[in-house]
Amino acid sequence: MSTGTTEALTLASSTLVGDIGGTNARFAFFAAGRIEHRRAYLCADFPCAEDAIEAYLADLGVSSRPARVSLAVAGPVLDGTIRMTNNGWRLSERDLRSAGFEQACLVNDFAALAIAIPCFAAADLTVLGASRDSPAGATCLVLGPGTGFGVAALVREGRKHVVATTEGGHIAFAPADDEEIEILKLLRREHGRVSVERVLSGPGLAALHRALETIAGRVPEPLTPAEITERARAGDSSCLRATSRFCAILGAVAGDFALALGARGGVYIAGGVAGKLADLLVASAFRQRFSDKGRFASYNEAIPTWLLHSADAALIGAAHSLDE
Repeated sequence: MSTGTTEALTLASSTLVGDIGGTNARFAFFAAGRIEHRRAYLCADFPCAEDAIEAYLADLGVSSRPARVSLAVAGPVLDGTIRMTNNGWRLSERDLRSAGFEQACLVNDFAALAIAIPCFAAADLTVLGASRDSPAGATCLVLGPGTGFGVAALVREGRKHVVATTEGGHIAFAPADDEEIEILKLLRREHGRVSVERVLSGPGLAALHRALETIAGRVPEPLTPAEITERARAGDSSCLRATSRFCAILGAVAGDFALALGARGGVYIAGGVAGKLADLLVASAFRQRFSDKGRFASYNEAIPTWLLHSADAALIGAAHSLDE
């Protein structure tokens, strides 16, 4: 038997895992606790998720279906079905089984991250603020901005745990000072109701930049989130103002969710946008705003916060979700 044939058979007996967001779809195989054969695709290049899966399997030369598939997806999974919030794809566990997979699981992408929390290693994390040990067995929270904004928790009670899947990115944005009130006013003219995701996401960073320039009496230059981040890192004052405000609001929102969910075990910041802002986030007012909770400031000050930069976390969580 050829090496290529042996590898194809090995892959067919492994679990196909994926992490599908509004912009990118990432696939890999999970076997013996390891993630292998990672590949990423632009969602815009495919009319549906099934076509992206077919492209991945074809690229690896896998002709037969793996027995198991588990996909972390950006949006609410209802009765085994997802209608993607930010790219229009629809996918169901039933459709995946009809396509030849024996077992199929769809799980919210941030729920997958919460499932993976016990697998996080020190090398996967950057401390945001003072380094503290988290209480053993306490609830943990993972949230963050990408194309949208996700929130989930690993709720612990003694030896028991359950993953709380939420759509926390769609709660209302709550301004904390006069400038944020003005930002809210401007965004309300565009969207009516303004959610956290309207501010804390890739499009939200661009919206913040436009709003801050307008408030300052300048005509905003149309910039992408990547351009804003790059210019901020180079010292551009208007872009640095936008990224600084973004990181501060992220800290405030993370602190609010920590209070709401009692996340004394720690808060992990994830999402593609947060990763691209890593150095700016570390130097920002994130931690100050996280802890600035009035009478409960000391409660939040005791909660550790980290930036998660593991590219495999959602894939690992998707794999383990089959056994949840």
